[in-house]
Amino acid sequence: MNSFGRIFRISIYGESHAGELGVLIDGVPAGILLSEKDFELAIERRKPNQVGSTSRKEDDIPLIKSGVFNSYTTGAPILISFENKNIKSEDYNFNGFYRPGHSDFVANKKYKSFNDFRGSGHFSGRMTLALVAAGVVANKILPDIKISASVISVAGSKDFQTKIDEAEQNGDSLGAVVECRINNLPVGYGEPFFDSLESVLAHLIFSIPGAKAIEFGNGIFAGSAKGSEFNDVFINENGETKTNNSGGINAGISNGNEIVFRVYFRPSASISKAQETFNFETKKMGELKIQGRHDVCYALRTPVIVESVAAIVLADFKLILSSQKL
Repeated sequence: MNSFGRIFRISIYGESHAGELGVLIDGVPAGILLSEKDFELAIERRKPNQVGSTSRKEDDIPLIKSGVFNSYTTGAPILISFENKNIKSEDYNFNGFYRPGHSDFVANKKYKSFNDFRGSGHFSGRMTLALVAAGVVANKILPDIKISASVISVAGSKDFQTKIDEAEQNGDSLGAVVECRINNLPVGYGEPFFDSLESVLAHLIFSIPGAKAIEFGNGIFAGSAKGSEFNDVFINENGETKTNNSGGINAGISNGNEIVFRVYFRPSASISKAQETFNFETKKMGELKIQGRHDVCYALRTPVIVESVAAIVLADFKLILSSQKL
């Protein structure tokens, strides 16, 4: 559904071209200092300011409508909304075509044509603004934990700009890899099976549109490695290890070492390059050429989103652990 979390629980609402979108956050402890200014940096990082980003510009000013009084959280649910103003819904009439690789076809079938298709509706990457807002609040619960993500390759290359320029000239799009590192996380976050730290992180990572794969530590190497190569031997009584092939997680539980994972994002499905695909009105193959405002490499804007969803997961785990100590 549209909610996540057991104690730190978020519910997102809205669509890309609706009047607004936002997030309702429950379970936030009372007495945390919080104002609209706290959101500025994270929201700015998500905006399409890089080369190859969409030309759609929004103010993205957070409106805190409940759960905060005199600049402190009250313990009641926090509602944060954002207005949609720069809307061009006419770009989303594809005359019988569904965009290959996009949500159009499955959304239409699942919701029996009642879905709001404008700007991809509830499936839009714009909905990640709600995740970033929730991440800002989550980080308030995690003052000692450092979460940092960055793009490490675009279309398999470190030369981002050249790849983006080439794709833009050809009307194409590019995938990318984002690496996230989490430091100062204590031992004990996660459970052995269904709520393992990896599985819960992956659960929320895959709520980010375009995320197609995730690797923890050197997980891909694990499939061809020997135990003697992959095991992370201990070097002190604190559990610090010589290597970190497991990415800071053993048996689904944080082991006190740095958490490392990489997220693989697919190229944006909306491309201006002509594609030969089936037309569901004419019942024939035809040429689709998509117009409008779309990212050449959407993943360039995702590091702050990856950081945010990681913070949401860890905030929930922290509050769960705190409740177990009562």
